[in-house]
Amino acid sequence: MATNKGGLDDAVSLVFGRCQTFTIVDVDGKEIKNATILPNQYASGVSGVGIQAGQFVVQQGAKVAIAGNFGPNVSAVLSQAGVEIIIAQGNVEDVIKKYLNKELKPMQAPQMPFGMGIGRRGTGKWMYAPQPLQPTQRISKQQEIQMLEQQIKGLEQQLEQIKKRIEELRE
Repeated sequence: MATNKGGLDDAVSLVFGRCQTFTIVDVDGKEIKNATILPNQYASGVSGVGIQAGQFVVQQGAKVAIAGNFGPNVSAVLSQAGVEIIIAQGNVEDVIKKYLNKELKPMQAPQMPFGMGIGRRGTGKWMYAPQPLQPTQRISKQQEIQMLEQQIKGLEQQLEQIKKRIEELRE
């Protein structure tokens, strides 16, 4: 699942491609067995981060993706790999339990520009990825602030990379 800091106690990130971490959760039936946190090495990329993050998640063996938002390109990558895309928000552990209890339903491929989290049903792995919410979803002011701060951080990182590249080109 896409997360900010990672772990079962973290909140679902509001962005997928630029989430800071993926929390991989091993489940057995409806029981959570283990959680592993992996950094999202693509979060600060200049472009194509959603696609790269999606490919990374697929390589980890995820079968379900849960996040606040999925862009159309990453949705296509995940769908083509057979990964279910779920739109959700909240505490990672609570969201996983809701999914395992069939309280969350996957989006159909043509309708899924947005979603939240990644995982495999049964014995397997889960990943959590943060994404922006659909305009129809209600979020608190604090959640919106958090989302905007994440976007600022990503933009600042992109700006630094661009400045660095300009300096390299000038040398």
